[in-house]
Amino acid sequence: MTTELTDTSTAPARAGSDFTRLSRLVNQRGLLTRRPGSYARKFTLNGVLLAAGWTAFALVGASWWNLLTAAFLAVVFAQLAFIGHDAGHKQIFRGKRANDFVGHLHGALVGMSYGKWVGQHNRHHANPNHEDDDPDLDIPALAFTVEQAIGKRGFLRWIAKYQAFLFFPLLLLEGLSLHHSGIRAVVRREVKAHRLEAVLIFGHIVLYLAAVFVVLSPLQGIVFIAVHQGLWGVYMGCSFAPNHKGMPTLTAGQKIDHLHKQVLTSRNVRGGRVVDYALGGLNYQIEHHLFPSMPRANLRHAQPLVRDFCVRLGLPYHQTTAFGSYAQVLSHLHAVGAPLRAPALP
Repeated sequence: MTTELTDTSTAPARAGSDFTRLSRLVNQRGLLTRRPGSYARKFTLNGVLLAAGWTAFALVGASWWNLLTAAFLAVVFAQLAFIGHDAGHKQIFRGKRANDFVGHLHGALVGMSYGKWVGQHNRHHANPNHEDDDPDLDIPALAFTVEQAIGKRGFLRWIAKYQAFLFFPLLLLEGLSLHHSGIRAVVRREVKAHRLEAVLIFGHIVLYLAAVFVVLSPLQGIVFIAVHQGLWGVYMGCSFAPNHKGMPTLTAGQKIDHLHKQVLTSRNVRGGRVVDYALGGLNYQIEHHLFPSMPRANLRHAQPLVRDFCVRLGLPYHQTTAFGSYAQVLSHLHAVGAPLRAPALP
C-alpha cells in the first residue's frame, strides 16, 4: 500500500519557528561554514584514483582482466558524481560560478549533464516524495504508489508487477539512462549552458570510446562498457534509492511546513565513516534535505543535533542500516505491485 503523510497542517503553529531555532543551533556550531580543506582532499583522492584506473586500463591492455578495471572505474565515477552533487548544492564554494565550474568538470568526467541534473534535483528537494511534483517519483520503469502501478500499461505494467525482484537488475541501466537524459536535454536546449555541455558530453563520449576500442578488441570493449556502465548505474541507484523510496508520500492539497516535509519523507542510513564515504554523505539524507548547502563533512556532526531536536519535538526521525534501508525499499515496491499480482475477479 502507498504510505501517505497525514495532514500535518494541524501541527503546532510554532512549526515554522522550530526550523528557525534548529537553523540557529546549526549556525552556532559553524556547520554551514565551507570546508575547502576537506574538498581539496576529496579532489586529490579522486584525481589519483581516476588516473590510477585509466593507467591500469592501459597497462593491462587487451585482456579480460580489464573487467576488474571496469568495476574499479565504476566506483570512481560514482565518487566523481558525488562531487558534482555537492557542487550543485553550493556545498564546496560560496559563489555559484566556482561551484558550477566544478560541477561541469565532474559532469564531463562521467558523461552527465550537470545542468539537467541540477534542475531536476532542485525540484526534488523542493517537493520530496510529492506524488505530483517530485521528478524522482516519475520513473517510467517503476511504480512508487499503487495508483502509479495500476496506471501502467503493457510491458511497464509487467515490470511494476514484479518490480521488487527486478529493481537491482533495472539499476544496471541507470548509467545509460543518465547519459541519455543528459544528451537529450542538451540537444533540446533544455539546459542553460547547452553549448558548453554539448562539448563536454560529446567530448567525453568520443574520448571514452576511443580509449576503450583502441586498447581492447571489439568484443572486449563492448563487455567492458557493459560492466563499467552497469556497475556505475547500480552504485548510483543504491546510493540514492534508500533516501526516500518507501517513505511517506505527499499528495496535492496537503499543507506541511518545511521541517516536517523534509524529515518525514527522508531516511538516514547508519554505518560510520565507511558508509559516509561509500554513499557520498547521502546517508545523512535528513540533514542534507534540511540544509542542502551544508558541506558533506559537516553532515555527520549535524546528525545528532538534528536527531535530538526532532526527538524533543516528537517528530519521527527515521534511521536504519544500509541493508535495512534496501529491505524497506524492496518491501515497499513489492507492496505497491501487489494489486497487479492479485488474481482477477471472475
